Amino acid sequence: MSEYAVIYEQGPTSWGAYCPDLPGLGVVGDTHAEVERLIREGLEIHIESLREHSEPVPEPTSTVGVIAITAA
Repeated sequence: MSEYAVIYEQGPTSWGAYCPDLPGLGVVGDTHAEVERLIREGLEIHIESLREHSEPVPEPTSTVGVIAITAA
């Protein structure tokens, strides 16, 4: 099992998500929950397609960190 980093972004009217290690994979939805479901499905479909076409599946290399700052 591999674990891929996923970036979630909230826009003015929607949510989006993408996976830095799988270029071209991105989703948009109305809610965070919808986008989380869509990106999970997208990851599975994307990797399955790469394997079906005998293309290499990129190893996960991205990590995610959170840095807290105090506003001045």
